[in-house]
Amino acid sequence: MDIAVTRLAGKETEDAARCLAFGHHCYAVAPLRAEIRQDLVASFVGAVEMNQYDCIFFSSALPAQIIAPRLSRWPRVVAIGPQTAKTLRHFGIDCEILPRYYSSHFVPYLGEWIQGKRIGIPRADVPNPDLIGAIRKAGGIPEEVRVYSLIPTGEELDLARAEAVLFTSAMSFEQAIWKNRTGLIVMAIGESTASAMRRAGVVPEVTGDGSLDGTLRAFNARLAEGSGRAGIS
Repeated sequence: MDIAVTRLAGKETEDAARCLAFGHHCYAVAPLRAEIRQDLVASFVGAVEMNQYDCIFFSSALPAQIIAPRLSRWPRVVAIGPQTAKTLRHFGIDCEILPRYYSSHFVPYLGEWIQGKRIGIPRADVPNPDLIGAIRKAGGIPEEVRVYSLIPTGEELDLARAEAVLFTSAMSFEQAIWKNRTGLIVMAIGESTASAMRRAGVVPEVTGDGSLDGTLRAFNARLAEGSGRAGIS
C-alpha cells in the first residue's frame, strides 16, 4: 500500500526503505517544520561539556541529530526509541533505549537511580508537564531546554495517492490540514497520538507501539487478520 507518513519538512529519514521491508511504499507529508534555536543548542551543549547533567534524555531523533555531533563527552544517555538511538550511535554516542517508546516510561525505567540526578532534556517547544512532574516527584532535577520550535506549514497534506496515513505525533495530527475519506486507513504511531486523535473524533484503525516499525508490524497484522473494511484485504 501507499502510506503517507507525517514528518517534519525537510527531515525525511529512512522511512521509504523501512516501509518497503514491510511490503509498503511510504512518502513524507509535512504538517510541521522545525526552527532551530542555535543559541539554546549552544547553551545546552556547553552545559553537557561542563558536566552539569547526570543524564540526557532524547525524546526524538531531531534533537539527537542537532546535538550529538557537537558533543565531545556525555553522561548517561537515554533514547526514547530505536530511531533516536540509531541517530545517537551514528555519532558515536552509546545510549540506552526505553523498553516502551513513550516519555511516560522514562522515570520508571531509571527507577531509584534518578533521585538527586540532574536530567537534561533537549526537546521541541512543546510542553510536557507530565514528564517534568514525574521527574520531580521521583526526586530528580529536570532541566528542559527547548532547542527548536515546531511551526505549522499551513499546507494541506497530499493524500491523493495515499491508501493510508500515519500520524507520527500528537502535534503532527493536531496541526495537520487534511481531508479524511472513505477507504483511507488512518493510523497512529502510538497511544499518545491515538488519544489526541480520539479527542478530535478520529478513531485510528491501527495504533503502533511508538515506533514506525512497530506500527507497520501492527498494520500488517491487521491486514492479515482482515477487518471487513473496504480497502483492506
